[in-house]
Amino acid sequence: MHIAPPRYVLDGVTFEQFAMARLSSLLRYAVVLTGDRDLAQDIVQEVLAKTQVRWRRISGADSPEAYVRRMVLNEYLSWRRSWAARNVHAVGERLIDLDDARGGVLDHADGVVEADELWNRLSALGRKQRAVVVLRYYEQLDDDAIADLLGCTPATVRSHASRALKTLRLTSEHHNRIHAEGKS
Repeated sequence: MHIAPPRYVLDGVTFEQFAMARLSSLLRYAVVLTGDRDLAQDIVQEVLAKTQVRWRRISGADSPEAYVRRMVLNEYLSWRRSWAARNVHAVGERLIDLDDARGGVLDHADGVVEADELWNRLSALGRKQRAVVVLRYYEQLDDDAIADLLGCTPATVRSHASRALKTLRLTSEHHNRIHAEGKS
């Protein structure tokens, strides 16, 4: 005799429906955080497994999707395999569909070059700095919301953002200098 697991329903939405509807969005978010498609899939899989077990409680939250996104962030920040979070991908490897993420259409070659540059530059950041950049510019959150997610003050968020942007600028200047020297 097969006993089906309980199906918790949120406003008529089961965990399975929630997971199917949000999976692509959660994966894109995790890929931007980690810079690694495989690690992002591992994180989202782990979070969805935890979400399923806790769906009754999570479905009662003000915003179950925001709750699950926070779980993804926390899982990323505590991930044990730190080497994977800094793994840099070869030129041409597409991690996410940049056209979908940005809403525009780019020449494929331009998109590959931009994606490669972005992942290389983001890989130079520490986890919290990278999380702040993703939460601010990808998730469009303000400093107070980011501070709440990271469990720190808005001033700490601004400090992480400032250091991250400085690192990204230095990385960009270094890349531009090398590129200019190569053309000479």
